Amino acid sequence: MIKRFLPQTLLGRSLMIIVMPLILLQVASTYIFYERHWDTVTRHLASSLAGEISVIIHLMERHPAPDEREALLDQALSLLEIRAFLKEGETLPAALSPRFFGFLDATLQRELEQRLRRPFRIDTQSYDREVEIQVQMPEGVLHILASRKRLFSSTTYIFIMWMVGVSLVLFAIATLFMRNQVRPIRRLALSANRFGRGLDVHDFRPAGALEVRQAASAFNLMRERIQRQISQRTEMLAGVSHDLKTPLTRIKLQLALLPENSDIANIRTDIDDMETMLEGYLAFARGEGGEAAVEVDLGALLREVADGARREGAAIDLHVEGDMVLPLRRDAFKRALTNLVSNSKRHADHIAIRAGKRQDGILITIDDDGPGIPPDKREEVFRPFYRLDTSRNRETGGVGLGLAISRDVIRGHGGDIALDTSPLGGLRVRLRLPL
Repeated sequence: MIKRFLPQTLLGRSLMIIVMPLILLQVASTYIFYERHWDTVTRHLASSLAGEISVIIHLMERHPAPDEREALLDQALSLLEIRAFLKEGETLPAALSPRFFGFLDATLQRELEQRLRRPFRIDTQSYDREVEIQVQMPEGVLHILASRKRLFSSTTYIFIMWMVGVSLVLFAIATLFMRNQVRPIRRLALSANRFGRGLDVHDFRPAGALEVRQAASAFNLMRERIQRQISQRTEMLAGVSHDLKTPLTRIKLQLALLPENSDIANIRTDIDDMETMLEGYLAFARGEGGEAAVEVDLGALLREVADGARREGAAIDLHVEGDMVLPLRRDAFKRALTNLVSNSKRHADHIAIRAGKRQDGILITIDDDGPGIPPDKREEVFRPFYRLDTSRNRETGGVGLGLAISRDVIRGHGGDIALDTSPLGGLRVRLRLPL
């Protein structure tokens, strides 16, 4: 359950590792400050004010004359900054209910109880900048007004502001440094994703921490090895093509000089099959070739493939949802689509092609009303040179490389291909491409 609330990115988790101890430290510091420092300072301030009030009341009892009382209250205002006046004949309620609104009220109440030994009442809400203390005297009620600064220490706000401010500065610095450390990892992920989709990776250089540089260097070595392997494979197949086509051409020339009979016709058919298989194998290899990816309008490419099939007599219904432009190896992808449409055209009377954006990718479906493919054979048909029709009749199919080439090209673009049952009753080919 906890994992669902944790950040999913490396930057978020790294910042959480930095921020959580910082927050715990602030909480502990604040608790200690309020429980120790602020409690001590507030208690001392309240004790000082209660002592001064107690002195004023004691002097008023020793000097009850009105003129002496006025002089005493004037001195309290000028020397102690305590404004006091006596309302004669006034009395406090007999049963006083405590009016505590916070820690300050409780502290001042406790200190006054220890020093006055007479009824009093505290009012910390009626005035914005002053605290009123009403003390019952024999002549009436003494109203004392003292500044809130006498009871409140500004170090509370200063401490919190400094603590929060420094924490925000440290958090900003940590975020900046962590973003710089995470950026090479993101670049490595983007480069790996582009390479997996068959796109060129330009100007990717190892950067960041030592471990990230090691991973980036390993990725570069892997990319070079894969590209070298593909290049060597394509060059080898090109050489094989040249070596095989030369003797096949000589055999065809020799057969042309021989008199026609059934054996010669069979040999000529076998040679044609060998040439067809050879061209199919080379087409399969070219699907992994070094064609550069360019921005392609997928809708226009699908219309081009559909128009080509219509010229060959196919009945195709094409529907493209919106504009879809993405990097593709155009010739290779067109060859893959053409192979898929040709397979459907060969076995079906009607074909429906749909393309549109779905979440973070593009979905292309090719439906037909043909006989379809049995579910247990839908994975095997992607094997090179595999044919459902075991006969060698070229009218019922090619050499078994169409679907293999299509899957190879589509996976080279970072997508995938799957077969399913079509709503039209035949086969559905589902292509998914990342955006």
